[in-house]
Amino acid sequence: MSAVPAQVPSAAAFKVPGFWRRALHHRSFVIGAALTLLLILAAAISLVWTPWSPYEMNIAGKLKPPTAAHWLGTDTFGRDVASLLLVGARASILVGLIAVGIGLLVGTALGLLAAAKRGWVEEAIMRFADFSMAFPAILSAIMLTAVFGAGIVNAIIAIGIYNIPTFARITRASANAIWSREYVAAARACGKGAFAITMQHVLPNISAVLIVQSTIRFAIAILAEAALSYLGLGTQPPQPSWGRMLSEAQTMMFQAPLLAVFPGMAIALAVLGLNLLGDGLRDLLDPRLARAR
Repeated sequence: MSAVPAQVPSAAAFKVPGFWRRALHHRSFVIGAALTLLLILAAAISLVWTPWSPYEMNIAGKLKPPTAAHWLGTDTFGRDVASLLLVGARASILVGLIAVGIGLLVGTALGLLAAAKRGWVEEAIMRFADFSMAFPAILSAIMLTAVFGAGIVNAIIAIGIYNIPTFARITRASANAIWSREYVAAARACGKGAFAITMQHVLPNISAVLIVQSTIRFAIAILAEAALSYLGLGTQPPQPSWGRMLSEAQTMMFQAPLLAVFPGMAIALAVLGLNLLGDGLRDLLDPRLARAR
């Protein structure tokens, strides 16, 4: 694992004068934010409106090309593809938020504990993280499915567990850099305990690192959910999912190739947007780059 920079970006970087001015001139950040906003808008719009009901089947009107009535055509069951894509964005965001939230909360807590206690506690937590990373999200989902059955809940749990060791390792490395600072030594000399130092000094100063990592893990969670749904282990019918749309389209590649193109583009744009947003935030929140600009 690469060494932690000498200066860990903090959430205070958001408040530095000129941050948003620099952000608006950062190409990766602007493109990533625009694509991410588009994903959020699609999910939000689907809560109140869709061109057609995503659950309404019309076998007589199946496999229609894009028309004024069906903007992106219809699938093998006659459902409107545009409506399926809008509602599918909801499932992707739901899985991403909860799965990343699980990894962020549990992983951050373990990483902070490891940095604060050191010794055998740190060693045990890091070896647990190494062991957990041996089980990727798809393998964990297969094991959970074998025991509890397929479903979006088991997919979320599997992806969340997969995120825990990543957040734990990043938090521990970033927190160790903060614990070596002079102001932390001064706080300890004043009689502050490990918990107080962690809450008042360590966590606020590594929050930007966690925000950046969360955006990147969000993209990975969307990709993992699509893969699990493609395999039939994630979102279950009749709930729309981009991954299951790809799975259903694979048998119709020659008759209706657009059925695979549209959900594939949706997944690609969502993942690309979140990755670009994370890269942009990393550059903008790095204090060394902030001084250089």
